[in-house]
Amino acid sequence: MAGRDRLNAAHWRIAYEAARIMVEQDLSDFDRARRKAAARIGILDRRSWPTNEAIQEALSTQRRLFPGAAQAAALRRLRGDALQAMRRFSAFSPRLIGPLLHGSGQAAAGVQLCLYAECPEDVVFALIEAHIPWHERERSFRYGNGERRTHPALRFVAGETPIELVVLPRQALRNPPLDPVTERPERGLDSAELERLLTENGE
Repeated sequence: MAGRDRLNAAHWRIAYEAARIMVEQDLSDFDRARRKAAARIGILDRRSWPTNEAIQEALSTQRRLFPGAAQAAALRRLRGDALQAMRRFSAFSPRLIGPLLHGSGQAAAGVQLCLYAECPEDVVFALIEAHIPWHERERSFRYGNGERRTHPALRFVAGETPIELVVLPRQALRNPPLDPVTERPERGLDSAELERLLTENGE
């Protein structure tokens, strides 16, 4: 086997093993899964290691080929919860992002939405008016120009589902942060697109 073919075969072998580890161990950390997979297989040449996007592709393939009933039901429920949250915060042009967007969401990870506001306090006031208790953390995102910026993330629980609202400035609608998996601008799904996805998939 030629050198390039060996690297390519190792690349996909690690990608599928990393995806399997993520499913089995309920991991969302691509790098941790990649390192575990490479160690398990015994491939130390980092040139063979797959990108996050390759692991996401392998993860989506595994979920498509082996769609457990419980997993499919959990995905439907999480996306339904996401749609309800998007309707509640419709004034902030919500977009669904993260693993749930790609169909690989886990119940423990919950729902991640980007909200766009003139200032974070606008979203805080909306939470107060709705009598929703929350706690605040920060999320760091990389942008297309190479900058890394930190934004507030407001977390609460709706029923049994963790919801995270990442508050971005309005202008970020035109220049969203990069998806950590694809490294392309993360435009996400708006509520109409998510509703259409739920309908098309019978969810």
